[in-house]
Amino acid sequence: MKKYIFKTKQEMAAASAGSTAQAIKQALRARGQANIVIGTGASQFEMFEHLVASKGIDWSKVVMFHLDEYIGLEPSHPASLRHYLMKYFVDRVGPLRAMYLVKGEAADPAQECKRLGVLIQAHPMDVACIGFGENGHLAFNDPPADFETEEPYLVVQLDERCRRQQAGEGWFQSVQDVPLRAISMSIRQILKSKQLVATVPDLRKAEAVKNALEGPVTPQCPASIVQQHENCFVFLDEPAASRLEDKPQE
Repeated sequence: MKKYIFKTKQEMAAASAGSTAQAIKQALRARGQANIVIGTGASQFEMFEHLVASKGIDWSKVVMFHLDEYIGLEPSHPASLRHYLMKYFVDRVGPLRAMYLVKGEAADPAQECKRLGVLIQAHPMDVACIGFGENGHLAFNDPPADFETEEPYLVVQLDERCRRQQAGEGWFQSVQDVPLRAISMSIRQILKSKQLVATVPDLRKAEAVKNALEGPVTPQCPASIVQQHENCFVFLDEPAASRLEDKPQE
């Protein structure tokens, strides 16, 4: 794992997008196809701005999965993570080779997990774009996360702090409006990506960053598992990195 700290959010976003673009281009050169995982959330806005503007990527040869979706939300719902992906990424890069989205409105969420599991096992991931939650969650794996299951996707319960974050970022009018459950890519499946690119801005993430990068690897801070990934790059702005003891400068 390597971490990089930047003075501004835009500098951080440009660097994380550059790392992601490089991984995609490398896969395209090697195999003629790149398989990617795209995370969502307010922390990824600026990164997407730079990624969609990247030169030299043939997006028609890219297969996309995403990390998670609320159970019970239609893709047209403004807080749906599929709505986010289409608006900020897919509609801006043009047609992909394929995109496999989590159907949060599926009548049987467990069966939806199985459907996605079969698909992703046939598409080894080249790079996953991730973030850290305020409670240290990775995707929607809230603490204490399941570090053991090999199932690619899981039905998970969202804890109170996670739901407060979603409301606080403006996706929902109140905490009561945030769904209680979601479908999430599992910790072990995330770790199977050849490269992880974590983009984590803002002071509100400083506690999670400290625990994830300098604390013990523990299900109580799911993002701490990135310490065990050999090819993980964490991009921070100065507020997010403010509680770190080891602060390398880019």
